[in-house]
Amino acid sequence: MMIIRPCAARDLDALLALAESASVGLTTLPADRGLLEERVRASEHAFARKVLRPAGETYLFVMENLLTGKILGTCGILSRVGGFEPFYSYSLETAVHASPQLGVSREMSTLHVKADHKGPSEIGTLFVHPDGRGGGNGRLLSLSRFLFMAAFPERFAEFVLAEMRGVVDALGHSPFWEAVGRHFFDIEFAEADMQSATDKQFIADLMPKHPIYIPMLPPEVQAVIGKVHPETVPAVRLLEQEGFAFANAVDIFDGGPMYRARVREVRTVRTSRVVTVARVVPQCATETPLLVSNERLDFRVCQGVLDVGEDGQAAMPRDVALALGVRLGDAVRFVEARPRAETGSTVQQDAAAARA
Repeated sequence: MMIIRPCAARDLDALLALAESASVGLTTLPADRGLLEERVRASEHAFARKVLRPAGETYLFVMENLLTGKILGTCGILSRVGGFEPFYSYSLETAVHASPQLGVSREMSTLHVKADHKGPSEIGTLFVHPDGRGGGNGRLLSLSRFLFMAAFPERFAEFVLAEMRGVVDALGHSPFWEAVGRHFFDIEFAEADMQSATDKQFIADLMPKHPIYIPMLPPEVQAVIGKVHPETVPAVRLLEQEGFAFANAVDIFDGGPMYRARVREVRTVRTSRVVTVARVVPQCATETPLLVSNERLDFRVCQGVLDVGEDGQAAMPRDVALALGVRLGDAVRFVEARPRAETGSTVQQDAAAARA
């Protein structure tokens, strides 16, 4: 059984191994032991402290195979983007240019640099090792974050953002970066991506101060603005099923799209229910696959089943109770693993979501 839980200092070596196996474009999972150690320490501090409102805390989770103890995935939430260091993006806007004299009116798409000091929450750092893909694990890892947000709404902003990986080839080449970013930064895409994980001052110093007119860019570059890497398409579908929509903004480095939703309207948050564990049984009669979590900061999420009564009491299989660390009388939260209308390949969608 796979369990999602908060990342701890003991997971650092495994986290570094995951980062080293990830490709270029996962800025929030740098293959740098020092940076990862800082991330883990910040996450432990966030879980340990009392929070009344979001202030940029980092929550980092890992996916562990309970049978082998191996760490096979990770994901994270940033409680609020912006702050002392603003969150940068390009907003997509349309400017109308008209000449009554010539009888000409043209709509021109433009990119405007946006610096947000008090932005939404952000989900990210989603990565599953190839050995852990399939069987619903990518979906479990991705949606576990929303169960945590549902359990602790005071820790997060009203809206949540997801930056999706843009078009970057296997060698780390980004058409958008080559056509736009390189002219302002004069460094390689991977270097800029890594630098932004530690200090964003160079963005403020070098980013363009005026709009960029998209029609002036090469056609092949225009074609990738707001587009995702082919492997990320199913991950976008998953977010859309959860209620996310394109935010009319793209990443400043690879031009990948940003998706946004109101937290309380996210499907996993909105439809999740809290029940009390009344019985622990060898197995349940219900076969509907669920994502089930405890309601503590010592957070745990796994896939399982429950027999839920109309009185809010539930019977839970023994293996699920042990995985979540819950006892009789404890509260648990659950949600159906998939929207009822969803169809498609579990393995393909989970694998693609893991690479987003």
